[in-house]
Amino acid sequence: MADLSTTYMGLKLRNPIIAGSSNLSLDIKNIKAMEEAGVGAIVYKSLFEEQVNFESADLDESMMAYNDRHAESTRMYPEMQHAGPKEFLLQLKKIKQAATVPIIASINALYEETWVEYAKLIEETGVDALEINIFKTPKKFDETAQASEEFKLKVIKSILKVVKIPVAVKLSPFYSSILNFVSEIDKTGVKSFVLFNKLFEPEIDVNTEKPIFPFNLSSKGDHRLPLRFAGLLYGNIKADVCSSSGIFDGDDAIKVLLAGASGVQVVSTLYKNKISQISNIVNRLEEWMDEKGYKTIDDFKGKLSRKNCKDPYVYLRAQYVDILLNSADKLLKKHPVI
Repeated sequence: MADLSTTYMGLKLRNPIIAGSSNLSLDIKNIKAMEEAGVGAIVYKSLFEEQVNFESADLDESMMAYNDRHAESTRMYPEMQHAGPKEFLLQLKKIKQAATVPIIASINALYEETWVEYAKLIEETGVDALEINIFKTPKKFDETAQASEEFKLKVIKSILKVVKIPVAVKLSPFYSSILNFVSEIDKTGVKSFVLFNKLFEPEIDVNTEKPIFPFNLSSKGDHRLPLRFAGLLYGNIKADVCSSSGIFDGDDAIKVLLAGASGVQVVSTLYKNKISQISNIVNRLEEWMDEKGYKTIDDFKGKLSRKNCKDPYVYLRAQYVDILLNSADKLLKKHPVI
């Protein structure tokens, strides 16, 4: 029988299937269900500084709304202060204490000082690792790509100075030279790259003519982008690569592991197919390894990476044109345009 145990970020996991950051992790019942389904590790719901700031401002506005209604009254309610990240940290600590698999915390902050502050506070909860989600929507037209990347590198270095637990960096694909940026981050000593962040995107309702924010789940086939970069990065950086986005079933997980990923994060499939889908993914991985004669994950991890693939250009974009040209007749026969 195949041994699915593996090492990710220096953590020993019973398998490479990781439940990514989502609201599902807020409930201890869901944590236990994930563990029973066989998950290897769980990323707790991200702490967003932007949300903390918004909630604090919203509380102040609510409490101060009627302060000036009566001349003899200067304050309608006793002075209160938003708890900030304390509520998040308390719940995270409870989850960690209740869990039997590694718990990875996740944060997204705005300022270097709060990145460092939150990182230190999170480490004190006893979590096994920290995932820093460094994406932010560009807001300034005069901010250069270089300045943006330098700030993120500075934040990463500052965090690594104050925490001892392993740190992963979660990236979006929106960099003009992502391989270069990853290689620069890799030099700092981070333990993993999570590729890629699934962003909430705005939408417009044409009937009401108002912006809306629908729940933005991944789709089947979205694993191809993280697969490409797992294949390109394998063997070229010290840190692990964790593929995220579009991992729906066991075959998707197998594909990105073959490309070079050390772990896979699943979220959308848990919403669409329930938490029990974890069992299906783990079982399929085990069955496939037995069929192929692989004893461990390392026996096939990266087997089809750019470094090990017989065709080293399979992951390069220029090859896409060649594929189309070489397969034009086959494509026309399968999908006639007339």
